[in-house]
Amino acid sequence: MNLSALLTSAGINIAFCAILISLYSILRKQPGNVNVYFRRRLAQCGPKRNDPFCLDRLVPSPGWIKKAWETPEQEILSVGGMDAVVFIRIVVFRMNYYGQEMHHRHIPSESLEVFTIGNVHKGSKWLWVHCFALYIISCSACVLLYIEYKNITNMRLAHITGSPPNPSHFAVLVRSIPTSSEQSYSDLVQKFFANYHASSYLSHQMIYESSSVHKIVIFNYHTKLNDLTMSRNKEVKKGIRALRSSEKRRNSEMCAEAYKKLGAPSMEKSSTPSLIRCGLCGVPPNSFKILSNDPEPVKDKVELDSRTSGEEGASAFVFFKTRYAAVIASQVLQSSNPMSWVTNLAPEPHDVYWSNLCTPYRQLWIRKIATLLAAIVFVFLFLIPVTFVQGLTQLEQLQQTFPFLRGLLKKTVVSQVVTGYLPSVILILFLYTVPPTMMLFSAMEGSISRSGRKKSACCKVLYFTIWNVFFVNVFSGSVISQWSVISSFKDIPTQLARAVSTQASFFMTYVLTSGWASMAVEVVQVFPLLCNYFIQFILKKDPSNETLSFPYHTEFPKVLLFGLLGFTCAIMAPLILPILLVYFFLAYLVYRNQIINVYISKYESGGKTWPIVHNTTIFSLVLAQIIAIGVFGLKRSPVASGFTIPLVIGTLLFNEFCRERFRPIFEGCAATVLIEMDRQDERTGRMEQIHRQLLSAYYHPKHTSPDAFSRGGRSNHSQDGTAPVISRN
Repeated sequence: MNLSALLTSAGINIAFCAILISLYSILRKQPGNVNVYFRRRLAQCGPKRNDPFCLDRLVPSPGWIKKAWETPEQEILSVGGMDAVVFIRIVVFRMNYYGQEMHHRHIPSESLEVFTIGNVHKGSKWLWVHCFALYIISCSACVLLYIEYKNITNMRLAHITGSPPNPSHFAVLVRSIPTSSEQSYSDLVQKFFANYHASSYLSHQMIYESSSVHKIVIFNYHTKLNDLTMSRNKEVKKGIRALRSSEKRRNSEMCAEAYKKLGAPSMEKSSTPSLIRCGLCGVPPNSFKILSNDPEPVKDKVELDSRTSGEEGASAFVFFKTRYAAVIASQVLQSSNPMSWVTNLAPEPHDVYWSNLCTPYRQLWIRKIATLLAAIVFVFLFLIPVTFVQGLTQLEQLQQTFPFLRGLLKKTVVSQVVTGYLPSVILILFLYTVPPTMMLFSAMEGSISRSGRKKSACCKVLYFTIWNVFFVNVFSGSVISQWSVISSFKDIPTQLARAVSTQASFFMTYVLTSGWASMAVEVVQVFPLLCNYFIQFILKKDPSNETLSFPYHTEFPKVLLFGLLGFTCAIMAPLILPILLVYFFLAYLVYRNQIINVYISKYESGGKTWPIVHNTTIFSLVLAQIIAIGVFGLKRSPVASGFTIPLVIGTLLFNEFCRERFRPIFEGCAATVLIEMDRQDERTGRMEQIHRQLLSAYYHPKHTSPDAFSRGGRSNHSQDGTAPVISRN
């Protein structure tokens, strides 16, 4: 790819971003779009009155940029939670790194090859400048990583100690409860924990399976209930008509017989003397009672026991008196059989992924293997579009493959668009299918929390994009040739050095299209905006105020992939660095704006995604150093290659130090912190209130009413008329 093709792609994306960002600054001022661009504020503050029309609504303004830039981090923490702060810190970390001053030699403008290390002659002394720059980059990145890891660790500890009491700190999820022919699961749980955790056990809450059979039973129950209500209404209307057309005493007797058939209270019990007569038939108005349409009176006639509302599953939430006791119970092996009485700390109530709680624990390892195999198959299927995309970047091969396009491809504008802009667009369109597919695989694995499912999907998307966008693209060609390259492991540094420098131009256009343009699409919210207009102007309905959570599983991998491209191309194709710097600056503004106005935090993981960020950055550094070893070898500078090897070892040692120093805090909580929090609650007298709130904390949002648990006792009916999924014991 020549420089003109890159400039064509840059011009298209710059114009696209400028148009969309200007359009956003106008659309956000329109009252009809408030539920699109201010979803979070609307959910918390409620709707506001419409302001009168003014011309300022039709003029683009940069006010939102100033607001996003000046918003303090503490407000981001209070609005979006710690996960949002961690994500913003990723962008800031890369801005701090890529914003360093870079020195370049004289750059001609006729070819992009002069922007790469390929322009350096073999054995040149300039290679030592690149080696020295690699040391500066690696040391700067490690220092920044240590500072960020330390700051986010302190932030996590402050989040744990400063947040209000969380039910998940006192709850343990128990799975794979052994079966017994004499006792129910509930009795087994109570007997087990009252025996082995007598001093700390508080109560438990069984989880009921909700299979399709039970849903059919519930549906039949409600159908029967509705039929009974309709027949009762018919009898009531029949009695009223009889009262209007017959004598007083005879009408009263007929009404009494009609109501007795329905099991209503007797006339004597339900009536009271009255001197006032009915205007239609002369009967006292209280001589009979009209039954309401509410199905509550016939609730006792059709009892719904636990078997019709769902069978007890081999899982339960067990509540403990202190946080420390819950952590100990979750980490200790409860039985000599590791496949029974499996305990884990329960997720937050809003974070529970209910559909996986009753999944048999013995199936989880099979599910994980199946999803791994499915993900691998999906990765290899994705080689087809990636190989096609790489064929578009090579104009000569494209003309040989499609001879009828030679005349069209000889046109300058067409060739620049085909080689500079079209490949990255096609690849991005195919990549849109990856996040939902990986989210489906993560759900099939059996995750018990929504944050865990999203974290697993984030890792899968990250691995997928690094493999397909980076490695498969640098080893462009047929699938067989890629396998032949990968099979010779001793030549990997050399092959990477040759491939990355030749594919640097494609990565630049990819950052322009997938980075710059995607930020403009994100801030405009194209799909929600179109849905909003469709509901308002086509369906003629009020738009819904449904809130959205931040798509961490799509944005985390994208930012980390761009970080990998920056590290690997820093010393070989420095032109990508200013492009990345502009992207991270846009991302900083756009993501802060979206967190403040659009997305709402439905659950909180406490920044557990930062170790993924740290490990990916270390991988990017080591990969860049390995590629540098191959580059220096190709350029016949063995001394520079030898000096790079200690840098690889030092980076790995630094990663091991951070893993031992900070990683345990993200995997658990210190005993001293938990005990101090328990003592503080006991001194202030809040512990009893916390224990009462635990009994109503975990309930299925679609099937169970929390009031049923707060009143105590067992509820057979929820507010929406469906059977409960959970019962308290």
